[in-house]
Amino acid sequence: MKNIWVIGLVLLIFSGCVVNSVTGRKQLSLVSESELQAMSLNEYKSFLDSNKVVPPANPNAAMVANVGKRISTAITKYYDAQGKGAVLDGYKWEFNLVESPEVNAWCMPGGKVVVYTGLLPVTQNETALAIVMGHEIAHAIAHHGNERMSEGMLQQLGGSVLEVALAKQPEQTKSIFMTSYGIGSQVGVMLPFSRQQESEADKLGLFFAAMAGYDPQQAIPFWQRMASMGGSKPPEFMSTHPADETRIKKLQEIMPEALNYYNQAKKQENT
Repeated sequence: MKNIWVIGLVLLIFSGCVVNSVTGRKQLSLVSESELQAMSLNEYKSFLDSNKVVPPANPNAAMVANVGKRISTAITKYYDAQGKGAVLDGYKWEFNLVESPEVNAWCMPGGKVVVYTGLLPVTQNETALAIVMGHEIAHAIAHHGNERMSEGMLQQLGGSVLEVALAKQPEQTKSIFMTSYGIGSQVGVMLPFSRQQESEADKLGLFFAAMAGYDPQQAIPFWQRMASMGGSKPPEFMSTHPADETRIKKLQEIMPEALNYYNQAKKQENT
């Protein structure tokens, strides 16, 4: 009986692996993007209803919205030009600033973004904020949350399909969803992003910010500030976004390519 269960699990893993059109690598995907986007609509609204959202007229909230608009517009143009517009199917972008001391930000499937006010003293300026938002949006577009949720469902729910999991174990399923996207660490143990996922988000996020006309070179001092905040109890943002010499070195290695996107964006602005 145990052997049958193991064989079934192996078959489930293999059948659930798909090639990601953005990253080009195989990922475990037991949940469709459309299902996750439908779930995120409810969870995003619930989160905003239960937290203090900074009014749009506030300068910082306006800055978050402006950065989000610039990045989402740049991403849409880029993927349309690459013939990969389907990457953003179903995306209905929203950008909100929420009152919280947490040094954190996240993006749900479908472009549902939240930035916490506790992050702003660390970003210090709009360009560094764009680096962070680009990074978080990259996690969503690269389906890292989907990958983490699939792993969580496999480990905790035996690979149940989302509809069944929500019907039979709704609270546990929602907990997996929230932790998969870095939201509300109090509901469960965080599923840390892998080194590979972090590297992909760093690279894509840097390019996204550069495409939107933000100087990618500002990523280096920002991550250095984040690294200096480590201490004995790092902020929530640092628990899933480790900033270290290796990360900064990799960012420096891809900086020439990021600067090409930045220069192209500035050139288009001036024409």
